[in-house]
Parts: sequence; structure tokens; C-alpha cells
Amino acid sequence: MRSRTANRSGIVIRRRVTPAGDIIVTMLTPQGKLKAIARGGVRGPLSSCLNLFHHVGVQVYQGPHNDLASVKQAVLEGALPTLAQPERYAFAHLMAEFADALFQEGEFSEQAFELFAAALRGVAHQTDAEWVALVMSYKLLGLAGVMPQTARCARCGAPDPAHPDPLGGQLLCGDCAALPAYPPEALDFLRGVVRRTVRASIEAPVPAGQRPALWRALERFVAVQVGQVQSWRQLVPLAPAAQG
Repeated sequence: MRSRTANRSGIVIRRRVTPAGDIIVTMLTPQGKLKAIARGGVRGPLSSCLNLFHHVGVQVYQGPHNDLASVKQAVLEGALPTLAQPERYAFAHLMAEFADALFQEGEFSEQAFELFAAALRGVAHQTDAEWVALVMSYKLLGLAGVMPQTARCARCGAPDPAHPDPLGGQLLCGDCAALPAYPPEALDFLRGVVRRTVRASIEAPVPAGQRPALWRALERFVAVQVGQVQSWRQLVPLAPAAQG
């Protein structure tokens, strides 16, 4: 008979406390997403481990009639305290929400886990947290196979589009667009971010003044292709300060 107990190691990407004091967490692990409940967790030793962005090892038990696995034990394996800083927290929270939307429970993806872990470390430690978050957000989308069309106009299919698509977050040709073309640096980023290595993109930052347009394109594209992301409400007010 198959055991209902399993050990997993992963990063907490969502955390919710119920009125009864239970903690419901979603973790991204190399084996995919895992959703579990720590009953009475806010009043016990599990509370300090099961915090957002913590890397934890858990033992979970899946009962025959329970939708959620129960967390029986949790051990903190790693934490990034600087992510609590407001200028970093918003970007980390955005990527956590992306990961939650893009990757499914039980879907094996060690590459997704490693990329997301690297993204959190970059936001936590790099001086330009905004640029790290922008690059890694697009890389997460690319890994999930959800990326804007950049080779041809999203409306008419004309080659080499260079203008923003304010409705869908993709690229439009001059005939279909109502907005000016992207500056060369921003356009090069959009066309190359998926195929370039993370290091290559991080080492060639787009000027701060061009980034708001890239964030707007990302927000529009995600809203249309993936769904609404609540983290934009935290991100938008902080972006100007982060650019400075």
C-alpha cells in the first residue's frame, strides 16, 4: 500500500492564516507545487518556519478523505531576511504570485524551482532589485512557455514589430500601433530576454527611464494570458523609488 506520508523541500510562495488559526501554505518544490495545511499552526512551533519566501523541509500526510495534505513537521532550511525590506518585498511577492499562477500542483519542474530560488536570491542581494525582478519575471514566463510574440506584429503578422501593444502587452508594427516605438535598449531586451542567459541580461540593464514601459507590457500580457496578478498594487508605487 502506498504511503501517504511524504517529505518535501521547497519555498513558501503563498501563506494564509484561517480564522481557526490554521496556516495554509503553497510551496514550490522540485516536484511541483504543494499545497498543505498546518492545523493550529499560528499557535505552535511551525509558525516561524512557514513564512513567505522561507525555504523549508516539511513532512506532510495526505489523509484518504482530505483535500489538503497536513504539515506534521517543518524545518527551516534557508531564509532571506532582506526580502522584508519594502523595496525588495514587492518584487519578491510579484514573482511568487507568478510562480503560483504559472506552475501546477504535482507538475515536476526542478528547473522552475531553481530559477525561482535564484530570482529570490537576486532580489535579496543585488543592488538593482528592480532589474533582477524584471529579468526573472520574463524568464519565469518563458520557462512556462508563455511569452509575447516579438518576431511578428501581434495583430497583422508583419515582421520586426517595434511598438507597444497597450491592450495585450505584445509588439505591434508601425501601421497597427498608436504609440511610439520602444527605445532600442528596451526593444532589444524584449526580443532577446528568453534566449539569453540570466547573467547576460542582468549585466546589460535597460536604463531606468525605459523600465516603466516594460513593466506595463508585462502587466498587460500576464493579465491577458495568465490572469490578474494582485501584486501590481504593491509594485507600482514602489517602482519610481527603486529606479532612483
